[in-house]
Amino acid sequence: MFDKNFIIGFWLLWSISVGSQTQLKDAETQKPVAFATISFGNGQGLFADDEGVFVYKKKLYPDVDTLYISALGYKDKIVPTEALPQTLFIDPEPLSLDEVVLTAKNEKKYKLEERKPFVDDDYFKCWLPSIESEIAVYFENNSGDVKKIEKVQFPISTESKDWSQRKKKNADKRPFSTLFKVKFYTNENGLPGKVINYSPIVFIATEKNAKTFQLDVSDHDIYLTEKGLFVSLQVLGYTDKAGKLLPNKKYREIKTAKGMIKVATNFRPLLPFTDKISEHRTFVKRVFVQNNKWVQFSKGNIKESNLLDAGLNNYGVGLTLRVYQD
Repeated sequence: MFDKNFIIGFWLLWSISVGSQTQLKDAETQKPVAFATISFGNGQGLFADDEGVFVYKKKLYPDVDTLYISALGYKDKIVPTEALPQTLFIDPEPLSLDEVVLTAKNEKKYKLEERKPFVDDDYFKCWLPSIESEIAVYFENNSGDVKKIEKVQFPISTESKDWSQRKKKNADKRPFSTLFKVKFYTNENGLPGKVINYSPIVFIATEKNAKTFQLDVSDHDIYLTEKGLFVSLQVLGYTDKAGKLLPNKKYREIKTAKGMIKVATNFRPLLPFTDKISEHRTFVKRVFVQNNKWVQFSKGNIKESNLLDAGLNNYGVGLTLRVYQD
């Protein structure tokens, strides 16, 4: 039986040997641009790692002649796949100050407001994350107070190694180490608009986490404005033991009676959905489709969904807010 680390190491070496390894760098500072999205223009794509490195393999994507590169805080870049250079420089995007909250506040004078997450252990009530999709959840500001987001609680569900033991709390969990990217969006007419955070926010979830992953974002100065905002979650893929993003295949090929079919690769942990929220606050989009639009997660917008059929219409993200006193 092959050792898992050996297989991962072999896969990495193979990827580099048959593909073009390219690093994205800031055109002004020469620093790496982390976790950029590289779209192929056909609904497929991949991500750069924390050092801005990605591996494109022409052998696997013979029909792709152009890459569409996007990253937080940078202008989009279009690059032909023919003879990709080892280094690609992308230009910074001037920051928009439309949504910056300017207030003279006393950091010691505030109270905490908790918006609790909705958790569930039922595997059949969970969204299966894939690297082609992004989920965004809307939060309103139900008062005129200045509110800074201190923490975000993402509900997660882990799986038992042994399916027959899945209902036991002390059952051994199926191991995983998955990298997620988090974004905050303005509210533009009820849909996610401009990205508020101009630097990547990422975290790694493993089977050792509790029912929620609590992410501290207090250093990012993100405020819940009068129009509210959206919090989004996007899986980047599995990581190695050091937290390095591994090459992750978007699809698995499965042989059927009708031939080979492509099935989206699902990553762990699972994301539990809830029926405890009456409004449709959850929106989804496909990240590798150019100019793709956000769609409300509701019947009529989504053609097929076991979650919606069961009345589970929202991903129950929680927030901890600092409400500043006058």
